[in-house]
Amino acid sequence: MTDELTGRDARYDRRTVMKAGLAAASTAAVGAAPAGASGGSASASAEASLEDWLKNVGNFDGIVDERGKSTVTVEVGAKGNDGAYAFGPAVVRVDPGTTVVFEWTGEGSPHNVVAEDGSYESEMQGDEGATFEQSFDSAGVSRYYCGPHKPMGMKGAVVVGDVEVAVPSTDGAASDAESGSGAGGDSIDYDGWFENVANFDGTVDRTGESEVTITVGAEGNNGAYAFGPAAVQVDPGTTVTWEWTGAGGSHNVVAEDGSYESEMQGSDGDTYERTFDSAGISKYYCGPHKQMGMKGAVVVGSPNAAASQEGDGAADGGDDLWLYGLAAGLVGALLSPLLFGAFLRTKDDVTERSEPPQGHRSH
Repeated sequence: MTDELTGRDARYDRRTVMKAGLAAASTAAVGAAPAGASGGSASASAEASLEDWLKNVGNFDGIVDERGKSTVTVEVGAKGNDGAYAFGPAVVRVDPGTTVVFEWTGEGSPHNVVAEDGSYESEMQGDEGATFEQSFDSAGVSRYYCGPHKPMGMKGAVVVGDVEVAVPSTDGAASDAESGSGAGGDSIDYDGWFENVANFDGTVDRTGESEVTITVGAEGNNGAYAFGPAAVQVDPGTTVTWEWTGAGGSHNVVAEDGSYESEMQGSDGDTYERTFDSAGISKYYCGPHKQMGMKGAVVVGSPNAAASQEGDGAADGGDDLWLYGLAAGLVGALLSPLLFGAFLRTKDDVTERSEPPQGHRSH
């Protein structure tokens, strides 16, 4: 038992050292990144890019030129990103020294304004008319977001001065949303599931909520043939309730992998519940209207973390097989001389029994 525990401890010690080495290498790589690589600073620069920053911002419609004004107002909780989850306008250009006043609409639950580089941050507010002011003195680009709703696309930017800025094409906003950015900015691969889903506009972050409601028969796909929102991200243990609008005829909720299926329903207020305990992606559809694009997905926890855990399990299995193989080899090596000796002794016994006694002759 002592030898077995010692071997197991050695195996885990070796794995711990390897993981620590990888962690140290990752830290060194991050530390080696050039200062300001995140691009969140508003300091002067010859040019900047907002293409990645705005890729899931549904209400971006070009840079609004507000130069010539000493004070500029940006709405917090403007219409956008499937609700009142936008800054309006998303991007403004101002002169150095301009004061930007962020004014809350009172819609879309509490919001805040957080600079990506940490240079400013408002309180979490939700009352109509609440304000937060920030002056921008130096030429450059300042990126900001709403903390709770950043994954939904509630982000913005202030371009100060005549800085050249690359922005995404407004015609490509829908295709950019196909990447499905989820909580924490992780890219969620739906493997083409939403290719024909017209109302899919990225993954809506609903983590932190124990119960989440999805509308069945929402507007989309040329009628009331959509789940709204099409994709949500929740914590493990969350209960998702699908609630029918009564529009678009009868619908149902069918898991792609066959793990669950609701009844066919069509009355306003009908519901179906499902609790999701394990991390992963659950894709589902409406049977009669799947071909029209009536599909959805529930992202539970972090799929990347789940994949990492599976990888660790596979690695442990590999170590165990290697140890089993080594043990089998050692046992075989130890037993081989004993077996060979037993074979020789058996052979001698057979020989002795087959030879006639000395002095005896057959007639």
